Amino acid sequence: MEKRIIECVPNFSEGRNKAVIQQITSAIEAVDGVKLLDVDPGEATNRTVVTFVGEPEAVLEAAFQGVKKAAEVIDMRNHKGAHPRMGATDVCPLIPIAGITLEECAELARQLAKRIADELHVPTYCYEAAAFTPERRNLAVCRAGEYEALPEKMNHEGKAPDFGDRPFDEGVARTGATAVGARDFLIAVNYNLNTTSTRRANAIAFDVREKGRPVREGNSPVGKPLKDENGKTIMKPGTLKATKAIGWFIDEYQIAQVSMNITNISVTPLHVAFDEVCRAANARGVRVTGTEIVGLIPKRTLIEAGRYFLKKQERSTGISEEEIIRIAIKSMGLDELKPFKPEEKVIEYLIEADNKKKKLVDLTCTGFAEETASESPAPGGGSISAYMGALGAALGTMVANLSSHKPGWDARWEEFSDWADKGQKLMTELLHLVDEDTEAFNRIMNVFSMPKGTDEEKAARSAALQEATLYATQVPLRTMQTSFKVFEIVKAMAEQGNPNSVTDAGVGALAARSAVLGACLNVKINAAGLKDRAVADDLIGQANRIVADAEKAEREILEIVESKIK
Repeated sequence: MEKRIIECVPNFSEGRNKAVIQQITSAIEAVDGVKLLDVDPGEATNRTVVTFVGEPEAVLEAAFQGVKKAAEVIDMRNHKGAHPRMGATDVCPLIPIAGITLEECAELARQLAKRIADELHVPTYCYEAAAFTPERRNLAVCRAGEYEALPEKMNHEGKAPDFGDRPFDEGVARTGATAVGARDFLIAVNYNLNTTSTRRANAIAFDVREKGRPVREGNSPVGKPLKDENGKTIMKPGTLKATKAIGWFIDEYQIAQVSMNITNISVTPLHVAFDEVCRAANARGVRVTGTEIVGLIPKRTLIEAGRYFLKKQERSTGISEEEIIRIAIKSMGLDELKPFKPEEKVIEYLIEADNKKKKLVDLTCTGFAEETASESPAPGGGSISAYMGALGAALGTMVANLSSHKPGWDARWEEFSDWADKGQKLMTELLHLVDEDTEAFNRIMNVFSMPKGTDEEKAARSAALQEATLYATQVPLRTMQTSFKVFEIVKAMAEQGNPNSVTDAGVGALAARSAVLGACLNVKINAAGLKDRAVADDLIGQANRIVADAEKAEREILEIVESKIK
């Protein structure tokens, strides 16, 4: 159900000519389905960092078009800048945001690197998670010697690019080489301290950052740093992996902060870093008063944090996404210095706002009823069935949350929290199916507008109708399957949950049964339009079995409810 979203942060070797930068970003934005988040040019570095997000297919295409335009408008033979670089597009990392793993991004990065080399004739190296060898995980190894070293690296075993290797020629001289990779999301965060001392802030930063601090003679803070046999300073590692940090004083706020980069949020999530900085600060007589997020963050960062702090409070995590995020904001003091608006800081919300289209589930109760009652044929029984299923899941979740927070039942909070989590998941899936059922109907309607003047057009129209009809049959079957799962939750809540809410569990069972039976009618009427009768009979058979099981489950649950209210 979760949309797959990745971020791409290409660095282009032009930071001074706004017209050139504009041509590159325009090529990226011309691809449907991507949202440009940031363009950050640097005069001294002569380099521009561009950030955009979207679903994988769109992002890969936008990245390719950006690299293509950069190869056309940037001539590396004339490039000078303070930042290391080896190509018109110097680096192009892919970063998982939602619904996709780092390993999947790495494979996509390799595909992109190959396409760039094959179609644009730009040599490419694969680095970080996309690297083919351990050494090339380090970008510095791929970029060793920068642009000026390419003549000796091209066509040289061990130094040549992963894709597009050939003798150094005029094409390579113009475009240079590009490093394409995959890495985890980096979060820039500042922890606010109740002190003005940069020294104290630095001490806390050194306590927690992965690099740590130098080991000194006699363990004295003023002792001479100790060296190893190679002359390198011996370091005592900090407590947080995948972090870099320093302390500084912010004149604007008149406070000191621990400024941190979390380079891998899978290794050290934001909430873990927050708690550890709090611990280290407290050990030095300082308190963390709040947190400042620099830039944007993936939604999962706040969801994980909110769930973490709810569990610490022994509270149910089976609550709405909005509530979980509110807990995260308040727990880490994200709104201490200024209002924290998730719709402006969370990448997924920015994408949703950009691609917002009217959804049935966004209507009020009155609006939904009025839309259903209108002369429009959709939403119809399929969407209503999915919504009834969602209400059944919501009632089961409500009983679980009431039970989790019931006085005297504190030892059972986690048991009921787990049930509430299951209920929230089912409710979310069924709410999605409310709109998907209407979309299935619309697909069939769209087929009728297809041309049918020739035999080829008639054949295409017939095939499209069969495809749309199959989809319109499968969607209500999914509603049935998902709604049936609601019975497990409401039965458990009727048996074990807060006895004062047992009738709510019973109503949840009634709603789930109505959802199953209502969706079954849609399966049957749509299956009647399928030419492949074997497929149609199989779908109807599945639906009939679910109906029989649902009616049995409803009877069992209502018997439990009746026994408890007599």
